[in-house]
Amino acid sequence: MKKPTNTMRLEIAAISANESFARGTIAAFASQANPTLDEINDIKTAISEAVTNCVVHAYSKKGNGTIIIDCELFCDSLLVKITDTGIGIKNIEKALEPFFTTRPDEERSGMGFTVMQSFMDTLNVTSKQGFGTTVSMQKFFTKQKSKVAEPEQVCKAYRTKRVTAVS
Repeated sequence: MKKPTNTMRLEIAAISANESFARGTIAAFASQANPTLDEINDIKTAISEAVTNCVVHAYSKKGNGTIIIDCELFCDSLLVKITDTGIGIKNIEKALEPFFTTRPDEERSGMGFTVMQSFMDTLNVTSKQGFGTTVSMQKFFTKQKSKVAEPEQVCKAYRTKRVTAVS
């Protein structure tokens, strides 16, 4: 198994104001691998959906909670795990279906997981009712020539660094 060139953990309150913070933070972290702008935008969109799902669904009946985002950066990809300790998902298979929503009264489209699947290369959802959900997503990067150094040199420079942010 490949070793990440850098890792990061972000812990934020599950409030809608933190969605844009998470999106920007993860995009900035991923930029170390020199992804394309399209790849950065894909990551930002998927992060927005995942964090919004936590805010809207995970803690709706339990009150405020915490979202933990773990990232592993590789030379060719970004792996993101977004975890909540909310109510969990009763039926993951059903939740992954386009247009399925547990909140039709709030005019939710039911497209969150579909958007995540569309913008990321892999998506895995694990959940236990009453204990929370983890969404794991990975985005693979196209090869680009780094303006600073060769990609392998850039990756070697980050191998020993670790970033942790807690809000």
